[in-house]
Amino acid sequence: MLHRTSAMKKRAMLAASLAAIFSSALLAEQQVLINLASASGQTQGMAMVLASQMQQQGATVSVLLCDSAADLALPDHQAEMLKPMSATPGQLLAKLRQGGAKVQVCALYLPNKGLTAADLLQGITPAQPADIAKQMLAPEVKVFSF
Repeated sequence: MLHRTSAMKKRAMLAASLAAIFSSALLAEQQVLINLASASGQTQGMAMVLASQMQQQGATVSVLLCDSAADLALPDHQAEMLKPMSATPGQLLAKLRQGGAKVQVCALYLPNKGLTAADLLQGITPAQPADIAKQMLAPEVKVFSF
């Protein structure tokens, strides 16, 4: 009887260990797509703050900037300083990029602004609709729109 109890405890510990490993693996594979189109500085800032928090918690973050929010991808973009971070949405985006986030602008943005990819901050690229659609449909990707 003592041997059976010991074996059951070992199996329970093994199952708990495997569950913890599996949970960690799932978290490490979590991907997030932030779709940001709002012109509001506070909304842009909050999107960046939340994306940063997700990145710090292990998620792989991608950002799709559309409409007025894509102005964040321009080198001369000016925005208000947000409290309590004392940072602009662009500065928060830069920090997110430093953490490894991939940032793209909506495929409609550049041609409708009369701009080219050369006008964007280094490392920010135009999005390919087929690639974004594939990413949005992937079960491991959570999509958040602001």
